Amino acid sequence: MSEQRKQQRSSVPRSSSGISSMSREQADAMRGVVRPTKKQKELLAFIEAFIAEHGYSPSYREIMTGLQYNSVATVALHVNNLIKRGHLQKREHSARSLEPTAPAAAEPLKSNAIKPTEEKWLVEKVEFYFKNAEDNRQLTTHQLDELYVLIGSLKVLGLEGAAQAFVPRLTDLKKRGTVQ
Repeated sequence: MSEQRKQQRSSVPRSSSGISSMSREQADAMRGVVRPTKKQKELLAFIEAFIAEHGYSPSYREIMTGLQYNSVATVALHVNNLIKRGHLQKREHSARSLEPTAPAAAEPLKSNAIKPTEEKWLVEKVEFYFKNAEDNRQLTTHQLDELYVLIGSLKVLGLEGAAQAFVPRLTDLKKRGTVQ
């Protein structure tokens, strides 16, 4: 076995039985993927916000005050761990030199808002289903359930007015009765 291969195998923690006893964090660390802890995320967010507001990095004392830590040593501990994990960079012997390696990506907001053209298309589709149900002499339970789902979908998409417009028609169809 090559010397390099032996070193790789010896660096993996093993139990007395020889089976790897590596934790998830250790495995992630070996692959280069280490997520920050909750406190470290707060620290990263504080540093990013401070830099965005002031144009320069905060001092350790400013971080201590801003995050209500009890000592500068706590700040240094978290900063050093973030540097080791690759989330922060710091120039040697330089004050206020903390820089996030990659800003925390904000998740894009998801919206259920639809465009007017999509709204028109959707209402026309629901209208089509209602017309078919009204023209059909024998309405099945399945068809009635589909109409309920369509009205619910309109409500979820924020088209409350359109949904309310279809409710009386649904009530009439329900009164007419269904066939299994």
